[in-house]
Order: sequence, then structure tokens, then C-alpha cells
Amino acid sequence: MPPHLSRAHLEPPAPPVNAQAEARRDYELALQVGNKSALNAFLKQYPDGFYASLAKLQLDKIAAEEARVAATEKARLAEQERVRLAAEGAQKAQQAKAEADAKTAEQARLAAEKAKQVAQDHATAAEQNRAAAEAGASDKGGADKDKAVNLAALNAGPPAEITKSVQAELRRVGCLAGTADGDWNTASQRSLTLFNRYAGTRFDAKVASVDTLDAIKLKSSRVCPLVCEHGFKVDGDRCTRIVCAEGSVLSDYNECEKRRSKKPVASREEDGRQARPERPVRERQRPDAGAAGARAAQGAAQAAGQGSGQILCGDAGCRPVNRGCHLEYRSFSAGGPYPAGGNIEICR
Repeated sequence: MPPHLSRAHLEPPAPPVNAQAEARRDYELALQVGNKSALNAFLKQYPDGFYASLAKLQLDKIAAEEARVAATEKARLAEQERVRLAAEGAQKAQQAKAEADAKTAEQARLAAEKAKQVAQDHATAAEQNRAAAEAGASDKGGADKDKAVNLAALNAGPPAEITKSVQAELRRVGCLAGTADGDWNTASQRSLTLFNRYAGTRFDAKVASVDTLDAIKLKSSRVCPLVCEHGFKVDGDRCTRIVCAEGSVLSDYNECEKRRSKKPVASREEDGRQARPERPVRERQRPDAGAAGARAAQGAAQAAGQGSGQILCGDAGCRPVNRGCHLEYRSFSAGGPYPAGGNIEICR
């Protein structure tokens, strides 16, 4: 090595810094953060150029979503006020004004929804054009040929990472109950469908995209209502088990009700015995008991020399007819002792 040449003279000069590549890198970082602060910081450093235009479109999309959320809330409050005045029977002028306000707020909500969709479409189309342009430059051997990646990779890394991020955000807003495992299965698709329903969006539930991730990140609180299984109830942002008091059980309607006591089941024989009261047992009189009593009474009367020799028998037994009296047969209506008639004692 000649003594007048140093190592610095022998090394090749460093390649010039590509300002466009730095802008692209910083834009991708701001896009991954996905909020207004990051995009505004990027625009402060790169106020002009291709990537500045992309950043402005992303800001327009975020602003349109915020306007849609505000308009939706205003429409909800206006409709709630209209219903309240109608239920309380307010004056017609007040009800008419509330109805007009609710209609205006609903129209503003629809307009904000449309503007948000337009801004989102513009930002998506711009990103797709950027990805196509960068891929074309890579095919031609451009400076960034080793970064020929698609839109999803530029925004948030590999597709699996995007899926995990979307799942994690869906869990945060209460639309997904499963884990963020990167598997975009049926449960994940159903959770994104629920998000579309309650957030008023129209994302394709079959894929997890960066636009979907950005929209979910804008939600600061729960979007999907909390649904608890049987035996649990909603307690704030979680489900707690329902505990019934002693003597109560949980019904099919998820409410505690008093336990019903079991009634004893009686058999047919027991029912029959209870239905038929016991009858007193009467001694049956022998057929010859009346005749024998009559003969005994007649013999006793003749032995005593009293009576007419006739015997009068009744429920109390038989006795001799008194002296000077005789028996006469009479019907029941004429004074007989039995319904079918019978003998009575006549004394004159």
C-alpha cells in the first residue's frame, strides 16, 4: 500500500441516502400505530410527496369514522328524547320538535356513514395502488426489490399477526369470546359479523384485513352486548354466577323461584278407603226374633190375666195391648206407624 493512500481512500464511498425510502419506512411505521398523532407527526416531517398524500387519506378515514360515531350517538340521544316526550304525553309542539330533531340527526348519521365509507374506499384504493407500484418496481430490480411485500405486510406484518391483532381487538370490544390464536375460523368470522352489526360497518367477515383492524382500534369501549350463559348474569363487563337463596332453584328463564314440594301420591286402595266412611255395624235381628218375642209377651199377658190377648210390636219390641183397647190397621197418611201402614192401639 503506498504511504500516501489511507484506508479511507481505498474503501468505496457510502451510497447516498434514498429520501423516498426513508419516507416510506416512516410512513409504514405511522400506519402500524394507526392513530392521528402518529400520522400528524409523519406529515410534520414529510409535508409533501407521495407518502404525505397517503397519510392525509388515512387521516381523512379516521376523521370520517369519528364523525360517524359522533353522529350515531347524537341520533340515538335524539330518538331517545323523542320517545321520552311521547311516553310522558308532552305538548304537541315539543313532540313535533323532538321528532324533527330526531329525523335531522338520523339524516346526519346516514351522511356520516356514507362519508366514512367513501374515505375508507379512497384510502384502501391508494394503498392498493402503492403496493402494486412497489411490487412493479421490485420486479424491475429497483432499490427496494428485497421488500416486495403486499399491503397487509406493509401495514402490520405477516398475515398471521394481522389475524391475531384483529382477534385481540374483537375480544377487547366484546365481540369474540375465544382466544387470539391467529386461526381465522368460523367463530372469528361470526365475531366480525357481530361487530359489523353493532358498529355499522361492512367489512368482509371471511378475511382479517388491516382496514378492519384500524376500524376496531377506533372503538374505545365495548361494541357487542355481553351475552351470558344459563346460570350466569351480566355484571358490568363480565358474567357472574347466579346464586339462589336456600329453598329456591334456578328456572329455565335464569330466575330464582321457590322450590316446589312433592305431594304424596295415594294408591287406589287408600283413596277408596278414605272416600267411603265407615258405617256402624248393626246387629241383624233373627227372622224368628219378633215372633218369639210376641209369643213371649202374649204368654206373659195371659198368665197375668191382663190385656185383650193382642200383641203390639214396634221398634222397641212387643207388648200386650192394654185392657179395653184393640189393634186397628191404618195407612201412614191415616196415622199408621210406617210408610207402608201398620197396626196401632185404639183405646175408647
